[in-house]
Amino acid sequence: MTDKNMRQKLQGIQSSLKAPKGQTNQFGGYKYRSCEDILTALKPLLAEWGCCLIISDEIVEKGGRLFVEATATLYDNDSSDFLSSKGPAEHAETKKGMDQAQITGSASSYARKYALNGLFAIDDTKDPDATNKHGKDISRAVNQSAEF
Repeated sequence: MTDKNMRQKLQGIQSSLKAPKGQTNQFGGYKYRSCEDILTALKPLLAEWGCCLIISDEIVEKGGRLFVEATATLYDNDSSDFLSSKGPAEHAETKKGMDQAQITGSASSYARKYALNGLFAIDDTKDPDATNKHGKDISRAVNQSAEF
């Protein structure tokens, strides 16, 4: 694929990428995709399009709170071109049943997943976090606001 520029390669990867939701949440029973699911689907496409991916993490402070900020960088093997996307996840001080390494690892996995989502245009709008009404009837709220 040496005749393609970086954006064309990214577009090819984005349009070919199928990362199914291969995990099931034990408590909510919903399906989701992990960072590992995305990487498994990506690896053959990276080879096909002549690219490589590097993901790195950094602990950053924003507003007195700690975050793991992941950066997913796609490199073109045929040039020095690259494209990046960042994904932040708050680093909790404590989390029930986890030690500090597990808390950091959990935040890193979450941040990496969202950095990959941004770079490869993975749509998570049907994930429970995006569709959770938090006990509210959205249609009723919309109808009530329309009356004003």
